[in-house]
Amino acid sequence: MRGMTDRPIKVLIAKPGLDGHDRGAKVLARGLRDEGFEVVYTGLRQTPDMIVTAALQEDVDVVGLSILSGAHMTLLPKICALMRERGMDDVLVTAGGIIPDQDVPDLKRAGVAAVFGPGTTIAQVADFLRANVRPRD
Repeated sequence: MRGMTDRPIKVLIAKPGLDGHDRGAKVLARGLRDEGFEVVYTGLRQTPDMIVTAALQEDVDVVGLSILSGAHMTLLPKICALMRERGMDDVLVTAGGIIPDQDVPDLKRAGVAAVFGPGTTIAQVADFLRANVRPRD
């Protein structure tokens, strides 16, 4: 799954901002574990700095951001910028939740590799991660 190493892809799933609904994030975390990924879930109400610090400490390959609050255009670009500042350009950033289609191009320009909306299957997310995670040593 990792190319030259045997280490599974490690994913951090985070809920930025004041969004209090995390069922989807928990379902995704469990589903990705079932798919063979190593998953860390940070819990609710995480600040951008908390998320980036956790991603750095956990040495993850992917940061998956679950957001339903409508604050995605503020929080997600800030997280991507903090990751770049901390030299984490090789970490894949994805987002899921309720994000209007018209916001997706701006999020991608900010550094979000993919946005998964309602109805996306665990298998679709897993396939995207396997195809797009950059090998890291």
